[in-house]
Amino acid sequence: MLSYVAKSGGMSQYFKATATAVSAAKPTLNPPAVMAAGMAVGHPAVGARIDGDTLRRNAPKSGNVLTTSGVMNTVSVRYAHTDIRVPDFSDYRRDAVKEPTARSRDSAPARQSFTYLITGAATGITGMYCAKTMVTDLVMSMGASADVLALAKIEIKLGDIPEGKNVTLKWRGKPLFVRHRTAEEIDQENKVDVSTLRDPQPDSDRVQKPEWLVVLGVCTHLGCVPIANAGDFGGYYCPCHGSHYDASGRIRKGPAPLNLEVPQYEFPEEDLLLVG
Repeated sequence: MLSYVAKSGGMSQYFKATATAVSAAKPTLNPPAVMAAGMAVGHPAVGARIDGDTLRRNAPKSGNVLTTSGVMNTVSVRYAHTDIRVPDFSDYRRDAVKEPTARSRDSAPARQSFTYLITGAATGITGMYCAKTMVTDLVMSMGASADVLALAKIEIKLGDIPEGKNVTLKWRGKPLFVRHRTAEEIDQENKVDVSTLRDPQPDSDRVQKPEWLVVLGVCTHLGCVPIANAGDFGGYYCPCHGSHYDASGRIRKGPAPLNLEVPQYEFPEEDLLLVG
């Protein structure tokens, strides 16, 4: 039995009362007072009996003290550190929650509306970004591929084409005729009576420079490829169905209804042709 009593000191922590901060010589609910620096505080003499009256008489007249008592230990006292300055975060708090006595539920609608606004804005921005990405991917998938864009324009060095000759190039998957016309061919085409043509068009409207003729090598009848420097008019001839074109690419004989198409082109330099 005595062994159990001797070992009971280890269980004293379970018999301790709750520590309570109280004000010295003041009502418990009074606000705490801060002690001035250097204030002398009385302590019980060594060996003196510590009881409630001794603590009352030696406790400071201002400030807070913390008294602790228990079943298996003596009464102790320590001073609450009420002179420590606590950082003030009021500038970072919302106005609705700065009042310490205000209830949180009273300011809940205002705080929730701000949260809803931020959430809605973030959701809207995310949705617009996703929609933009989807539309961009869709448009890019419908666009021309890199190999097609590479053939969108073609540069031709005119110095490599001798006078009176015609060269055939590939442009956007179609044959392209570039003809270096002679002075006789230019004069001959300018003398043609436009009113007698099936597709009336003067030679000056089909060329930017009289010596250079640029047309697509596709017959306007059924899409065949004519032969250059051939036919009854010395221009182009389609052997498939017998369409004859002159040196200006105009239909003069045969079933073709229209003249050879003139693509968009320009001369960025004196001896350079840019088609497209």
